[in-house]
This record gives sequence, structure tokens and C-alpha cells, in this order.
Amino acid sequence: MGSKLRIKWPEQITPSLVQRLISSEKDLDRALSIFYSATAEYAHGFRHDQVTFGLMIKRLLSANKFVPAEDMLLKMKRENCEIGEDIFLSVYKAYARVHKPLEVVRVFEQMKDYGCEPTVKSYVTVFSVLVDEGHLKMAFQFYRDLRKKGIPSSVALLNVLIKALCKTAGTVDSAVQVFNGMQKHGHTPDSYTYATLISGLCRVGRTLEAKELLIDMQAQNCQPTVITYSCLIHGFCQMNKLEDAMLMLKEMKSKGICPNVITYSSLIDGLCKNGHSMQAKILLERMIHEKLVPNSITYSSLIHGLCIEGKIPEATQILDRMKLQDLNPDAGLYSKIMNAFCDIGQFREATNLLDEMVLSGITPNRVTWGLHVRVHNRLIQGLCVEGHSNQAFQLYLSTRSRGISLEPKTFEDLINSCCKAGDLLRAYRILEEMVLDGCIPCGGTWKVLLDALMGRQKVRSASEFSQDMLISELGNAATSS
Repeated sequence: MGSKLRIKWPEQITPSLVQRLISSEKDLDRALSIFYSATAEYAHGFRHDQVTFGLMIKRLLSANKFVPAEDMLLKMKRENCEIGEDIFLSVYKAYARVHKPLEVVRVFEQMKDYGCEPTVKSYVTVFSVLVDEGHLKMAFQFYRDLRKKGIPSSVALLNVLIKALCKTAGTVDSAVQVFNGMQKHGHTPDSYTYATLISGLCRVGRTLEAKELLIDMQAQNCQPTVITYSCLIHGFCQMNKLEDAMLMLKEMKSKGICPNVITYSSLIDGLCKNGHSMQAKILLERMIHEKLVPNSITYSSLIHGLCIEGKIPEATQILDRMKLQDLNPDAGLYSKIMNAFCDIGQFREATNLLDEMVLSGITPNRVTWGLHVRVHNRLIQGLCVEGHSNQAFQLYLSTRSRGISLEPKTFEDLINSCCKAGDLLRAYRILEEMVLDGCIPCGGTWKVLLDALMGRQKVRSASEFSQDMLISELGNAATSS
């Protein structure tokens, strides 16, 4: 809380003075003290007007103090101070900023209680908030209600309607119909109208239609933005039309429109998905040269593409660059590189990467857990095949301690590897844990263990082991019957 403020007011307090003092005070509590002090100084003296009330309400809203802000609105009403629409618009935008669209609707419905009649501007703002927050059913009902009330249509209102209709694939055709009917009703589409519809068409895979709309847009002297071109580039990449995407990049640059991170990320993703990861890597360098900072999506797309093409050194280089930029790779990204190492038989390198991931405190989420489990099984199996029995066993212990399930084949490969290394105690321990996990060893696994015991001339142990095996089998047969 700010310290208590004492102000020596002049005999004549003016709204401009109060406004200046509130605006210059950075501490909200002290600003409130100034606000209340101005009216308390002289009896029957200064009264706040719409400007000073509005300024204080905006200060409260900027600090997310919604209850005090609405209390201030009530104070305005009690003091018969005229409340303009601009104040309500500030309240709508503040609630929208914290994703509370229902509060926006509530305040809107109270406007008339405060003697303020909403104009098209308020209707458009509330409609837009509902659409942006995904409350489409309520948004369409709101639009129908405002039309019934005789609220005149406008370009701004139709822009929001088109945006709402572009949210789902099933209503994009309706968005096109609204767009085509605008001229008939005396509304000329603006740059925002075109950009919204182009984005919606690209989102549902109708990029060729979107490109035609871009040509029409330019013919109508509406200037496309970087967002418009980025939508088209992403759309062409999704359709695997890389040449068209690159032509869009060339065209936007020729018009002096600089590509942004989203533009380059879309192109890099498209190139990688079509087997051109090295070209994507060149594009990354160009992006950095243009002072653009790649994000996690940019790096992930490139690493994925490089791994698919078997370019593991390049993928690990990009991973290192990502970490230097303080972007934390997730377990899924690590798993992609580990899988790529496994594909070329470099299981120890993959295991080192796994150790690095664990030491960094990176854990899989629900989405990446399945991939994480598969990678662990694959690594253990690979280490066993390569004869790294000890490293495979250590990874096995780590895997069990973290609750990662093992496949029957992983158990069998571990037992086989331990037997080959002459470590029968480990092999028997793994066998016991395998059975406890509900995995039934196959005949080959039993044979490997018996051969290992016999090979070391432990006939007695082999005999006892055979008896245990026989008893176990008879017990299983009795249970199943």
C-alpha cells in the first residue's frame, strides 16, 4: 500500500489540476488518495467530472482492480455525473484482457442502468470479445439480438461476423457469402475484412481461393500485411506447394513487407516435411541474419526434419543452439533425436543424450510419455545387442525407478546380455522382476539361462533351476485350468 498523502490544495481546484496530479502519480493508492482528497478539501467545493472519474477508473482497470473500478462507476451514478460510452469500452477491454467475456456481457447489460445508451461501437466490441474467446454460440445469438434491435450493419460489425464464421470449417462458406454481399449493402470490405477471410480459407485448406482473394484485395487498393502473407505461406506449405510458398515470400519482400518469425517458421516446417531440411537450415541462418529470433516451434520443426533425414550431427547442433537461447527443449524433442541415434545404431550416444535430459530436470508430459517409454525400451535393447551389458543394466534400474514400463523383449534382451557377460545373478534378478511385472518368459529365455548355468558346469544349480521351472510351469498350468 502507498503511504498516506497530504496535499496542500489551492483555493481553486480545477479538473485539469486533479487530472495532472493523478496522471503523474505512479502509485495507485496514492493516486486514489489524490482523487478523494480533492473533493474533501473544501465543503461544497470541487466535484469530479467525467474526465477525472474516467481517468481513475482506467488506472484501476489497468491494475486489474475490477471491483473498485465498478464501485467508482456506482459513485459516478450516485453523484449524477454523466457516464460516457468510452468508460464502458475501457471496462470491456480490461475484462477481455484477462479473458472474462461473461463479465463483459454483464457490464454491457447494465449500461442503460447508468443512463448510457450503447452505440454500434459497444455492440461491435462485445461481439468481438465473445468471438475472440471462442463463445461462438453466445456470439451468434448476440449478433441476432442486435440485428433485431435495429442496430445498423457496418464494416466493423461484418468483419467480426466473418471472423466468427471462419472459426469452424463448416461455416467458412457462410463467411464467403457475407463477404460477397457486403458491396450490395453499401459496405466496402477493408484490409481487415480481406485478411480475416484469407486466414479462414487457408485454415481449412482452401489456399488457392485465398490467393485469388489476395489478388482482388490488391486490386481494391487494400494493402496486405505480413500476417496475410504468412497465412498464405503456411497454407501452401500445408498443401506441400513449396514453390508457391516461396513465391509468396518473394512477392511480400518485393512490396517491402518484411517476413516475421511466423513466416519463416511456416516455411522451415514445410521444407522439413518435404525432405529439404538443409534448405530449411539455410533459411534459419537468413532469419537470424535479419535479426529475427527463432522460437521453440522453429527449432522443433528443423530438428524433426533433420532427424528424419538422418542428419543427426546437424540436429544436435540445432538443439545446442536452442539451449543457448534459453529455450528449453521438451522430452518429445529429445526423444526424436534419441530415436534418430537408435536408427543408425548409435545407442551409447542416445543414452548420453538421455542422461543429459534427466540431469536437466526435463520430464515427459502426457503427450510425450508414450514416446518416452518407447525410447527407453529401444535404448536398452540396443545397448544389449551391442554388448554394453553394464550400461544397459544401469539404464534398466533408472527406468524402473521412474516407473517406466518395459516390454517383454526388453527383459529378454537384458537376460540374454547378462548371461553372455557371465552375470547370472543379474540375469536371475531381471527374470524375477519380469515375472512380477506379469511378463511370462518365452522358451528361448529359459534356454539361455539354462545354457549359461550348464556352461559354467553348475549342474546342480541347473537341476534345481529346472525343478523350479517345472514347478512354476505346473503351477501356471494348474492356475489356468
